[in-house]
Amino acid sequence: MSQIIKHSLEALIHDLKKEPSKSAANFEATTRLAENFKVNGVSRQFKFDFDEPEAIGGDDSAPNPVEYVLATLGECQAITYKIIASLKGIEIDTLTIKTKGNLDFQGFLGIDNNVRPGFLNVEYETTIGSDESFDKLVRLSQQVESLCPVLDVISNPVEVQSKVLLRNSEGTQALISN
Repeated sequence: MSQIIKHSLEALIHDLKKEPSKSAANFEATTRLAENFKVNGVSRQFKFDFDEPEAIGGDDSAPNPVEYVLATLGECQAITYKIIASLKGIEIDTLTIKTKGNLDFQGFLGIDNNVRPGFLNVEYETTIGSDESFDKLVRLSQQVESLCPVLDVISNPVEVQSKVLLRNSEGTQALISN
């Protein structure tokens, strides 16, 4: 367990309890369609690429968006485990999270409007290697389940607002808000 992580988190918690108004955080990302199914993404100073498998016309040069969702769930779970374990003084030797999502292309391709376009279900399995007590690890996993932000995002409805700005070669614009 890293004392640096523990001290940093404790300081952050202390500061946020003193000034709750500073607890709001905003995150942004921008994506741009490139050639074929390739998409380039940027968030802060980080760049990431998306593509689709060859089976559906992509070049298979990068994960696709739903694979990123699954990876992001596992990564957020791992970070949440690290945060809570650090704060509670729980030693974790190894942590592996395997995620799986089932999608029906009939929904995504508009073939059947009764099938949702996104995941029909998501499954994940967490393996923890630790010499800590079983009860301590069970409580830790319960806390992670209740506090993981990405699990919350994919498990619960989130208010989404969208705007589509339409531009043509003449510079004419139109705005559609959904």
